[in-house]
Amino acid sequence: MSSLEALLLGIVQGLTEFLPISSSGHLIIVPWLQDYTFLLENEQFNKTFDVALHAGTLIAAIAYFRHEVVRLIRGFVEAVRARAVETVDQRLAVAIAIGTIPAVIAGGLGSSFIDEKLGEPWMIALQLIFFGFLLGWADRMPQRKRLEQTSLRDGFYIGLAQVLALAPGTSRSGITITAGRWLGLDRDGAARFSFLLLIPVVAGATVYKGLVAAKEGLPDGVAGPMVVGTIVAAVSGYLAIAFLLRLVRTTSYRPFVLYRYVAGVAILLIIATGLRPATF
Repeated sequence: MSSLEALLLGIVQGLTEFLPISSSGHLIIVPWLQDYTFLLENEQFNKTFDVALHAGTLIAAIAYFRHEVVRLIRGFVEAVRARAVETVDQRLAVAIAIGTIPAVIAGGLGSSFIDEKLGEPWMIALQLIFFGFLLGWADRMPQRKRLEQTSLRDGFYIGLAQVLALAPGTSRSGITITAGRWLGLDRDGAARFSFLLLIPVVAGATVYKGLVAAKEGLPDGVAGPMVVGTIVAAVSGYLAIAFLLRLVRTTSYRPFVLYRYVAGVAILLIIATGLRPATF
């Protein structure tokens, strides 16, 4: 892997992790379009590089929401000690903790099925279109409450929706924002809850997969590209968060819905015309 390829994939990861257009789907489709096979031919490095890119977006989320993260950690510890939820920070922290559980369980139980059965280009195309439709539909719902009014039940339902994002093409941010809007959160609140929910899930996965990768080792000459990919994912991820939050304060999620439609249809046309195969 060259540093230029790592740079491209780092940008893709950073932007698409937070914009509701599917990071896992794009990290499959971009190499597929370029007929770039290094990651497919080096499965172990593929997993390790994926950890590095997610570590970059984790850094971006923590850096952007650093003040909120400190308050929520404090709130969660206080709620556990008191065995009660009394303040806004405590309720939001516990809601995020509850929302994390379904994805952890589903990811642990279904990781092999996900790796083996999901993620073909034609599947990603259909999911981009279908879940884009759901996002557009949910975004027309009334904006009845702010982030601070998120309930524990909201956290659980959004966490259940997050399970669907284990399939490439769905979009973790997209499906959690969709669920948040469906539950009445305003556009800013749905995005913020989605990004805060990312932190514990990605942190846990990064630590676990990182330990596994450390035991198995890396191919020669990949340290440089991994560093490049991580740094670029962090920078582009931070910018993506700032961009989306500013955008949804003044408009809807419609631009991302339209992008998903266009991208999905384009992938299907590329497959239909024989330019690229439907599977790997």
